[in-house]
Amino acid sequence: MAASYTGALPTHRRFDYQAIHQRKPYRWPNGAGLAVYLGFNIEHFAFGEGMGAAIGPPSPQPDVLNYSWREYGNRVGAWRCLELFDNLGLPAAALINTALYDHCPELVAACVARGDELVGHGHSNAERQAALSEADEGGLLVQCRARMQKESGQSPAGWLSPWISESLHTPDLLAESGYGYTLNWCHDDQPLPMRTRSGQPLWAVPYPQELNDIPMIIGRQMDGKDFAQMIIDQLDEMVEQSQAPGKAPLVMGIALHPYIVGQPYRLRHLRRALQHLAAARDRGQVWMTTPGEIFRHAVQIAA
Repeated sequence: MAASYTGALPTHRRFDYQAIHQRKPYRWPNGAGLAVYLGFNIEHFAFGEGMGAAIGPPSPQPDVLNYSWREYGNRVGAWRCLELFDNLGLPAAALINTALYDHCPELVAACVARGDELVGHGHSNAERQAALSEADEGGLLVQCRARMQKESGQSPAGWLSPWISESLHTPDLLAESGYGYTLNWCHDDQPLPMRTRSGQPLWAVPYPQELNDIPMIIGRQMDGKDFAQMIIDQLDEMVEQSQAPGKAPLVMGIALHPYIVGQPYRLRHLRRALQHLAAARDRGQVWMTTPGEIFRHAVQIAA
């Protein structure tokens, strides 16, 4: 019997298709058409087990080379990045593993002292949450939120799964655990609501998988100067797209990992890109913000 190719494909049922030019135009709080945020991923990895990005071929555990390369981000790279953000007056969203509270709590405290938003990012990036049972995954979401509230006085509104790993229940569990938005879905340039089984919407705030140092610099072996130019080109193009009358407002995220962009020769190029961003902010072309503020503004517009 011949196969049939006429039926609809399986779908997630979280949202319907809608082309970006079919939506109601609005502006961000300062009148700009483009909202920009820095997604600053601060992560901790188990020694001798689990997952992790690699600068060289993974070795049998304990993989000292790749573990210590990643740990450079917490000891050196993150502090250099925070200094750069301070110099340019740029806010950030710190996407944190709660294992940092046991390993280097002063780094999280420095982000809180800057007034940065804290976003839930699992307990450790050495593991994927999709491998958990539904009960254990729900427990992870609740425990991370409670730990961040206890240690930092912030109960996170948003979540980014380690390795963008989801189960079929993740959006439902996030909404039921008190999270308002997720950064896991990169399907659009605007924040949009997703359906959940409780009826409580979970908003998807755009998070970049191209303007992201792991897939570009590690995955595609792009040079730091080329990644910086990507940021500049993305900014300039999206400013143009969002400034035209009647155009939809857009979101541009920049995903940074301090063990990558905190390396001195890459930091030099990142500085050039962020100076370009700060100049656009000073001209009033962009709203420099956090994903949580983007989420809250979108909810107000939809109300």
